Amino acid sequence: MKKLIQKTGSLLMALLVLFSTMSFTVDKHFCGSILVDQAVFSKAESCGMEHAGDMTGENGCKDQKVSVEGQKDLKISFNDLDLHQQVFLASFTYTFVELFEEVPQQAIPFSDYSPPLLVYDIHLLDETFLI
Repeated sequence: MKKLIQKTGSLLMALLVLFSTMSFTVDKHFCGSILVDQAVFSKAESCGMEHAGDMTGENGCKDQKVSVEGQKDLKISFNDLDLHQQVFLASFTYTFVELFEEVPQQAIPFSDYSPPLLVYDIHLLDETFLI
């Protein structure tokens, strides 16, 4: 169980680093106000109307690029943190690791013995109470 949690945590952290450092560009092509094509990692295809606008004097086609830059600096040192952050990080790590430690099963000493006979309270059965 502990190995499975460690492997899952490692995979999630690797994916987090991968997606935080990944950069991509979304290229959009508009004809007027209508979105004709949208592409990620490549150039958007045009509608072929760029040259038709030159004859009338107005060109309604435009390209738009949206770039998302990934994180460039990933070097974080434990010594760069102040004392309170170091104490919190160390105590959180210690308690989190100890959370998943298995507790050994303990032997039940009275598992081979039968339960005692039930003793009835005669006053309650007969409904006679002392006042």
